[in-house]
Amino acid sequence: MTTFNTVKAIVKRSQDTLLQDAAGAAALVVMLVVGLHLPAFM
Repeated sequence: MTTFNTVKAIVKRSQDTLLQDAAGAAALVVMLVVGLHLPAFM
């Protein structure tokens, strides 16, 4: 239960920027996928 409590505390502390962080992570994943598939289009 310690890990769950730690994650819960982190989410509670960063609740204001959680949506922005998720959007940033999603953008990084999209850029990675596009970057990996880009040589196939050349």
